[in-house]
Amino acid sequence: METRLETRTVISEFIGTLLLVFFAVGSAVLAADYIGTVGIALAFGFTLLALAYALGPVSGCHLNPAVTLGMLVAHRISVRTAIEYWIAQMLGGIAGAAILFLLAKQVPGLKTSGAFGSNGYGDRSAVHINTGGAFLAEVMLTFLLVFVVLAVTHKVAMVGFDGLPIGLSLAVIHLVGIPLTGTSVNPARSFGPAIFAGLDALEQFWLFLVAPLVGGVLAAVCHQFTHPRAGDLLDRERALS
Repeated sequence: METRLETRTVISEFIGTLLLVFFAVGSAVLAADYIGTVGIALAFGFTLLALAYALGPVSGCHLNPAVTLGMLVAHRISVRTAIEYWIAQMLGGIAGAAILFLLAKQVPGLKTSGAFGSNGYGDRSAVHINTGGAFLAEVMLTFLLVFVVLAVTHKVAMVGFDGLPIGLSLAVIHLVGIPLTGTSVNPARSFGPAIFAGLDALEQFWLFLVAPLVGGVLAAVCHQFTHPRAGDLLDRERALS
């Protein structure tokens, strides 16, 4: 029974990440000229919101190695579960990008090399942000996402309206981050498109792997100070009584 549950959660993370990359990154690849930055930001937020309700009760709907790392640091999941989620998320990101690439090839004149919804800094940034600025931006943007996820979910699974603030925060994050780095905050979201974007995107992927993970860890550490565990709250109440 436990093995069956673990299989479902891993499959959920794979499918969810695949769909996030295909639809959200797809909005940038296929529809950027029609919906603009605001539309792309909303596509990311709405996609995650929908998936949170669909998959949140199953796996927690992390769909992001940085979120999973935050959950691990917060002691909500085991190391084994984190590793399984990371593998599923990275493979899901690649699969989603591959399907998106196949669809993009069916659109006459659509260029897939160079950008393809990938992230970047320097010449690959809309505002030509430097390496240090891109790193700081990704750390802070990821911090917000992971902090919100940890704050609204008291366990691994999402319940009730947990998905709403998470989806809204991802939309806001993209409104700020798209001009800077294209907004990663998610190594799985960055790696898949980078494979099909070309060598320049892959050479810069290291930043979009390291910075989101740093942001996730910092969010988990800060969350422990702002949102003490139930046992800590009980101890505090007893001390005051």
